Amino acid sequence: MKDLVAALIGAFFAVGLGLSGMTDATKVIGFLDLSAGWDPSLGLVMAGGIGAHWLSWRFAVPDGQPLFGNAFHLPTRTDIDFRLVGGSALFGIGWALGGFCPGPGIVSGATGEVPVLTFLLGMLLGTLACKAIPLPVEKATPLKTPEPAP
Repeated sequence: MKDLVAALIGAFFAVGLGLSGMTDATKVIGFLDLSAGWDPSLGLVMAGGIGAHWLSWRFAVPDGQPLFGNAFHLPTRTDIDFRLVGGSALFGIGWALGGFCPGPGIVSGATGEVPVLTFLLGMLLGTLACKAIPLPVEKATPLKTPEPAP
C-alpha cells in the first residue's frame, strides 16, 4: 500500500510540474534571469507548493504521526559545513545552467530530448561522484513526537 501511495503522489507531482510549465527549461531560466523579461510564475508555483505542504502538515497530519511509518525521519544536524555549501552551490549552478532541478528534469526525461538527457546524465554522474567522496555524513534520526494530552 505504501508503494502504491508513493507512486500516486509521484504521478500527481509529475502532472503538476507539467501543467505549471516547470518541465520547460526556458521558463525556469526566465525566472532566474532578472535582466530581461523576468517571468515570476515559478515563484507562484513555489508559493503554491509551500501552501499545499503547510495545509497537508497542518490538517492531514494533525497528531504529528506519518500515515506509513512510526516516525518522521528529519535531519538533526544544524551546522553549516563544506558538503552543505558545496552541494547547494552545485544545485544552484546546475539549475541555472540546465533550467531543471531533479524532479522536473526526471519528468522531462520522457521527452527524450538531448539537452534533457544530457542534464540527467550530468545529475547521475554528480550523484555518483558525491558518493565516491569519503566524507562523514550523519544519519537522520527519528523525530520524537510528544505523547498526546489526555
